Amino acid sequence: MEEKTPQIRLIAGLGNPGPEYAGTRHNVGFLVVDRLAEQFGSTWKRSTKWDAVATKCGEVFLLKPMSFMNRSGHPLFAIAQFCKIDPAEILVVLDDLALPLGRLRLRADGGSGGHNGLESIIVQFGTEEIPRLRIGIGAAPRDGGVDYVLSRFFEEEKPLVRSTIDHAAEAVKCAIDNGLVSAMNTFNKAEEL
Repeated sequence: MEEKTPQIRLIAGLGNPGPEYAGTRHNVGFLVVDRLAEQFGSTWKRSTKWDAVATKCGEVFLLKPMSFMNRSGHPLFAIAQFCKIDPAEILVVLDDLALPLGRLRLRADGGSGGHNGLESIIVQFGTEEIPRLRIGIGAAPRDGGVDYVLSRFFEEEKPLVRSTIDHAAEAVKCAIDNGLVSAMNTFNKAEEL
């Protein structure tokens, strides 16, 4: 008998709030959930109670924590507790230095891979069994990781970034509609866009 995978009920795009971080590599999670909200005609609403902005696409919540990357787990955990959403029903969308620019990788669980936002979420929930969509932003220069993730994409990278955001939004919709395993089988392929 095939095991039923949990339905995705909450999509959390990770990033840092404020205009100085808009469009940076570290904010690619925000860019993906912004694209989804735009496609569904949804409007973001600020919640001071949760320290986040949120909206809905059908029955699924979209969320952008406004607590800064390193504290992403706090608002996400509070909302999940309030709405009775299990960790396995959350899909976290985040940047990944270890993946080439444009590559997507969906996983049902695992460690933080050194990503402070994901680490905050894992600590808050007390489990690594939280689905995530990692989006490749390319490798940082040696000893330049922090400056690199907080930098904006180069002009020549922008067409690939735009298509990657569209592709990531499709991956999220596939995970919602067909389940995480189906989305993993479709979108974790090694070929470039």
